[in-house]
Amino acid sequence: MKSYEKENIILKKTFEFSLLIISFSELLESQRKYVISKQILRSGTSIGANVKEAQNAESKKDFIHKMKIAAKEAEEMEYWIELCNHAESYPSNQKLLNELKEIQKVLTKIIGTSKKSLAN
Repeated sequence: MKSYEKENIILKKTFEFSLLIISFSELLESQRKYVISKQILRSGTSIGANVKEAQNAESKKDFIHKMKIAAKEAEEMEYWIELCNHAESYPSNQKLLNELKEIQKVLTKIIGTSKKSLAN
């Protein structure tokens, strides 16, 4: 992780979350849960990828749009984690869910604040 990313809370949180997602995905693969593993890997790492892309947005509107995509990916990720947490034959991971909830709060705040500054 680059030094400036350590100062940006959402970049830091989504990067660290992606690392957790990789580990959880590998656990699922080791249990032969391939389909869910791939879905979790895609949507979970996409959150951070979209946040990273937003850092070089062409405009405030573009920034908001990319952050909204990250928020949508977070919603999808929440679904997959909840599914694993409730399926009997899947490992549950409350830590992932807790970390995701924190990311969702930060994304919501960033989007809201950005919309307000766009209106002014």
